[in-house]
Amino acid sequence: MKTRFVPKNGSPGAMQAMYGMEEYLHHCSIEVPLIHLIKLRASQINGCAYCLDMHWKDLRALGETEQRLYGLDAWRECTWYSGRERAALAWTEAVTLVTQGHVPDAVYEEVRKQFTDQELSDLTFAVATINVWNRLSIAARTPAGTYTPKQVGA
Repeated sequence: MKTRFVPKNGSPGAMQAMYGMEEYLHHCSIEVPLIHLIKLRASQINGCAYCLDMHWKDLRALGETEQRLYGLDAWRECTWYSGRERAALAWTEAVTLVTQGHVPDAVYEEVRKQFTDQELSDLTFAVATINVWNRLSIAARTPAGTYTPKQVGA
């Protein structure tokens, strides 16, 4: 597959704003491994190869287990995700698939049990942001497999 365009070359100001959002998200009220877990789940739903590669590698660099990564697509059937992670994953799916139910009240009620107002807002911004990245990468045909994670703690 051939790259169609490079978003940062065509719209450097918009990309700078996206990088600013990423900087915020990696210092927000949501723990970094959970941020990457929801990004990986949204990327699975959207079929974004570049982002799947990126967030899988980032999670492995943070010490995530293969079992939890392999089971992510079937997280409802797996016992190794916490209540907080389950609520975040359900929220991620509902916000990503907004045309399929407009984020049901039942999903909201569950996420509210696990997240404060600020955390819910930050979580929603994280889901919205990965959905933008997925759409940019898919539209541009950004090649998967080229991402190298930063060193943990860097």
